[in-house]
Amino acid sequence: MSVRIRLSRVGATKQPAYRVVVMDSRSARDGRAIETIGHYNPRTDPVEFQVDAEKATRWMSQGATPSDTVERLFRRAGILPSAK
Repeated sequence: MSVRIRLSRVGATKQPAYRVVVMDSRSARDGRAIETIGHYNPRTDPVEFQVDAEKATRWMSQGATPSDTVERLFRRAGILPSAK
């Protein structure tokens, strides 16, 4: 089973908000998550991004790979080292 850390959409039509979730890579975007580790709201100013860094690093140490968007958000939050 390949585990990914990715965004799951919540919120009303045309008002997206996202949960940062750990789930099987084969499951649907809004499917059942193994664990919810944070949330992301791009519609606020400034952008709201909260994640449990301890849980995120634990999952990545166990082999979970973040999606491209989540990886970018993790780098901005300081969970991952910035790309060189």
